[in-house]
Amino acid sequence: MGCVLPILIADTSNAADKELPTLEMPVVEIVESDSSLRRLASTVNILTKEELFKSHVFNVNEALRKVPGVHVRDEEGFGMRPNIGIRGMNPTRSTKTLLLEDGIPLSYAPYGDNASYYHPPIERFASIEVLKGPEQIKFGPQTISGTINYLTPNPPQKPGGSLSFTGGNRGFYDGHFNYGGKWGDFGGLVDITHKESEGARDNTHSDINDFNIKGVYDIDSRNAITLRGNYFQEHSMVTYSGITEAELRNFGIRYNPFKNDTFETDRWGTSLTHQHLFNNDVSLITNVYWSHFHRDWWRQTSTTTDTQGNTPCAVAIRDARLRGEAINVDGCNVMEGRLRDYYSYGVEPRLHVNHRTLGINNELDMGFRAHFEEQFRNQTNIRPTATTFVEENQRDTSAYSGFAQNKFILGDFSLTPGVRIEHMDFGRLNELNGRGGQTTVTEILPAFGGAYSPNEQFTAFFGFHGGFAPPRVEDAIDNFGTMVDVGPEKSRNYEVGIRSRPYTGARLEGTLFRADFQQQNAVGSIAGGATPLAAGAALYEGAEFLGRQDFGPLFDSDHNVYFQAAYTWVATADMTSAFRCLATTGCGAAAAQDLDRGRFIGNRMPYSPEHLLTSTIGYSHVSGFDIHLETVYVGKQFSDFANTVEIPVNGNGQIGQIDDYVVLNLATTYHAKPINTDFFVALKNLLDETYIVDRTRGILPGAPRLVQAGFKVNF
Repeated sequence: MGCVLPILIADTSNAADKELPTLEMPVVEIVESDSSLRRLASTVNILTKEELFKSHVFNVNEALRKVPGVHVRDEEGFGMRPNIGIRGMNPTRSTKTLLLEDGIPLSYAPYGDNASYYHPPIERFASIEVLKGPEQIKFGPQTISGTINYLTPNPPQKPGGSLSFTGGNRGFYDGHFNYGGKWGDFGGLVDITHKESEGARDNTHSDINDFNIKGVYDIDSRNAITLRGNYFQEHSMVTYSGITEAELRNFGIRYNPFKNDTFETDRWGTSLTHQHLFNNDVSLITNVYWSHFHRDWWRQTSTTTDTQGNTPCAVAIRDARLRGEAINVDGCNVMEGRLRDYYSYGVEPRLHVNHRTLGINNELDMGFRAHFEEQFRNQTNIRPTATTFVEENQRDTSAYSGFAQNKFILGDFSLTPGVRIEHMDFGRLNELNGRGGQTTVTEILPAFGGAYSPNEQFTAFFGFHGGFAPPRVEDAIDNFGTMVDVGPEKSRNYEVGIRSRPYTGARLEGTLFRADFQQQNAVGSIAGGATPLAAGAALYEGAEFLGRQDFGPLFDSDHNVYFQAAYTWVATADMTSAFRCLATTGCGAAAAQDLDRGRFIGNRMPYSPEHLLTSTIGYSHVSGFDIHLETVYVGKQFSDFANTVEIPVNGNGQIGQIDDYVVLNLATTYHAKPINTDFFVALKNLLDETYIVDRTRGILPGAPRLVQAGFKVNF
């Protein structure tokens, strides 16, 4: 007779007689408490509400630069389309990063097209959690680099709120209002933001409105629900194209001739979260969510690398731009509308169980997700002679995933094995030619981590997990319904690190990491735009460090001088094999042939700077005064697989090394206690440095000097 294994069952004896813990507002957090942080076998960083406010960050890019390991690249200068890369990953459109809000998928198509053409304003969030390492398998689908979880504020126990206004140069102003409270078993919060700015270039302007409501209801001692609803609207003048080398020389880095391009979005979202306590040791949180993202991007034919379908007039504009000549966009009546609708919805129950098995304290987490996406993609080209419909596509995704993770707590040690399973069904229908197809992707992702925490001041941890990112629907199935052997991105990820508070006022965190990709997918619109979809092996290795010292608490003084630094060293970001062309067309291009022949093996992957540093030195006083200077350094990086250093004199702006740069930011705040009001001034890019941030679609600049000032009334 074989042995009988014990069943994982929580201690439910006399459960009805035990006093249940106070119900918290249901939300999925990465770090639920200080005790859970001690046993977390992964790197995690938290940006608090206080840190975000005192820095007066006006977009998410400014916030995330404070986290080691995170590379955030500007685009339009307003942060509505962030480009977030973690541990050397290409940041373009944040495609390699998982974004969550209160634990719920934030991207409009995280499985079928994980690109960030939408992002809520930073004012909506109370704090930000950034997770890397093996505990990522509790989320997904992307697990190759990191997970960012934005947490919205909960209704305060006592009714109250705030009203703030910020104004500045380049037409910037930001109005933000929130109010909420709890009345008996009910609670609610309303949050409204309106922002405008001219952005980083000529002929650009962004105008957004964000409305967010949150309602909570404690049904009884065992059940609570949270209902969220939000609406986001953007109306912007923003173009797709950067500028050419000749335009940069002749007209300056802010030049943008495409004054007729518009970008309009609407996003509706809602979710319901239910928390049920079975007893002191067993709880279930269930999320049900839905969102609709609508985007109309009308732009003039502005690309300098593709003339397909262009009129002779548009080709003439392209050639004039390469020569650095001024163009008259009104003289070429050519507009192209990229019109998109995305629907995303799903349900995800998550079970947490504290149990004793084999005489050991354990924490079991497991969950399941059913997630569905519908993409409706159209392109309408308006020419002087005719209007043509270039694209009418429907792309569907059905995704089912599950995870299980058990934390064995052995005194000061904890061991955490886990596994995640992802299964996706992709479908695509081209309504112009009636062609379509379907394909599936399934992957099993193992994970294992350990932590050692002898006291509250020190934790050492290590971990391994399988990295995974699904291919886009449009890459797996082409426009003629042909299946493309793309496959998902897969990596083996390792890390070892420490978290420490060695003495009063000090905090030290450091991690060594390695990501070994058996397959990394590189899309042609990344890395210069001259190659089609390709896949190959790559290796990323490095270290990240966060240190902070507050001298006020150390010397028990009301005067606090503080210093903080977040440093990232991506020592290796190398192509380790040939990258095979996966596209059904375009594989004859010279750049694609060079990739396939292995010519670039050993080159550094594009848009992966070796060094990143964000450091802050400041002074604060208990009276409510704070002033600090922030230094942001981004190391040099390549924009193409060939690692081209010399920039073509009359190039399209997409090729060539991007030099390193330094930006200084200054912020000061004073809290007037008698009127409970904060007054603040912030200077972004204090020295008005001119620098390039991106060459993906031509040269894009970083933001110029910004002067912003405002107040926040708390009531």
